[in-house]
Formats: sequence, C-alpha cells, structure tokens
Amino acid sequence: MQTPTRETNPLAVISLICGLLSWFVLPIVGSIGAIVSGHMARAQIGREPTRYEGDGMAIAGLVLGWASVIVGLLTLLVVVLFFGGLAAVFAFAANQ
Repeated sequence: MQTPTRETNPLAVISLICGLLSWFVLPIVGSIGAIVSGHMARAQIGREPTRYEGDGMAIAGLVLGWASVIVGLLTLLVVVLFFGGLAAVFAFAANQ
C-alpha cells in the first residue's frame, strides 16, 4: 500500500520568503506579503490536511512578518518621542 504524498503549500513558502525579505530588503511590502500569505496558507492547510504540508513555514512567515511590523512601529514611536522631547527641550530653553 502506497501512502499518499503531501505537497508543500506554495503560499507557506511565499510567506516564509516574504517574512525574510521583510527584515532585509522590503520591510513594508515583505511584512504584508508574509502576513497575508501566511494566513491564507494556514487556512488551506487546515482545509486540506491530507494534501498540504508546510504549516511550520507558514507560522514562521507569520512570526517574521508580525515581528517586523511590531519592530517598525516601536521604532517609529521611539523616533517620534525622541524628536518630540527634543523639540520640547528647545522650546523650554527658548522661553527661559
């Protein structure tokens, strides 16, 4: 008896590649691609578990994509707070 072979879900591979690209080359486009394709891949794998594998790659792409978004937002927050604080210090010094 031959066991059926499962194929790797192409969207899981795309999610992992986009997740890696979001850290090195394309931060915004890569993270969006990783998140969207990762969720789509996990849905397909959940609907057809006998046909597809690659859930780990989809999860890795999702983690990389979301981590890139979170790091980007925290970086933006730090920059805004730094320059806002700097402007407040200069405004305070100008009034003294």
